[in-house]
Amino acid sequence: MLPPTRIRRLVLAPLLAAGIMVALLSAPVWLLLAGALSPLLPGRLRPLRLLWFVAVYAALELSCLVALFGLWLGTGFGAAVQAPWAQRAHYSIVRWFLRVLEWEARRVLHVRIVVEGPPPSEYHNRPLVVMARHAGPGDSFLVVHSLMNWYDREPRIVLKDTLQWDPAIDVVLNRLPNRFISAVRDGSKAEQHIGELATGLDHNDALVIFPEGGNFTTARRLRAITRLRDLGHLRFAIRAERMVNVLPPRPGGVTAALRAAPNADAVFVAHTGLEHLKTAGDLWRGLPMDTEVRMHWWQVPAGEVPRDEAGIHEWLYGWWALVDAWIGEHRPSELRR
Repeated sequence: MLPPTRIRRLVLAPLLAAGIMVALLSAPVWLLLAGALSPLLPGRLRPLRLLWFVAVYAALELSCLVALFGLWLGTGFGAAVQAPWAQRAHYSIVRWFLRVLEWEARRVLHVRIVVEGPPPSEYHNRPLVVMARHAGPGDSFLVVHSLMNWYDREPRIVLKDTLQWDPAIDVVLNRLPNRFISAVRDGSKAEQHIGELATGLDHNDALVIFPEGGNFTTARRLRAITRLRDLGHLRFAIRAERMVNVLPPRPGGVTAALRAAPNADAVFVAHTGLEHLKTAGDLWRGLPMDTEVRMHWWQVPAGEVPRDEAGIHEWLYGWWALVDAWIGEHRPSELRR
């Protein structure tokens, strides 16, 4: 259960900051030990590379918390946090965090990112509703990084409330126009929250939503198909059975977003290469291997996007079948079924 906001701010965040400082002070010892062990373990410098990346992430987390505390003071103890200049400052912190993290992933983890689709100029001066597949923790960072650092967007994101256990994510994203949604607490209000978040998108905004509602696993896919059958949606259950790389999309949130942003273009994002990195153990096993992450972006002009519920349902399943096919064709050979 997620602790109340005051506990997270006054207890968890300071404890984490103190823990990171202690860990970073002792990092040279751990790095030397990891370097000594690396020749004895399989993989090219596996312990050293993993520990270095973790240390970089921890340092970024600490830097963000310090900067966010400074902004809290600078906005009059949060009184002016919604001012345009303060919002831009918070977006700059997120942009910097993701840029450094992506750069280190390329340099240390040898991750290659290949992007296909319209160039950034094609998205100029139009609000976007971005619908991306969800296959693990890394893809959320990658999609948001792409929007902020390549497409120069200020994203509004629909996230699971459990991500607020991370103090930096908790603080910065709650100060920006985002929504943390709990399946238990929000329930039927989730679509209302998404609609409110999509309202008023301007020329450099992008609403980010993950229509699957969670990370892909085979068990979740089978449960979702069974649920469609139980609800009497037999035709969509049959279509979902043909999609083997994604979960069936949930049209409720997408419908709420598209209706609230009638002038927004729709963008679909497929990616592959990070599916196997769901846990710390997966990262450890996958680290020695060069990883290629491929992304494909499709843009649908606002005038071609349906706005009625039935039309959106059909349209979304059609696009999701295309996303599924693209993933099956482009995923790394060792990840294919």
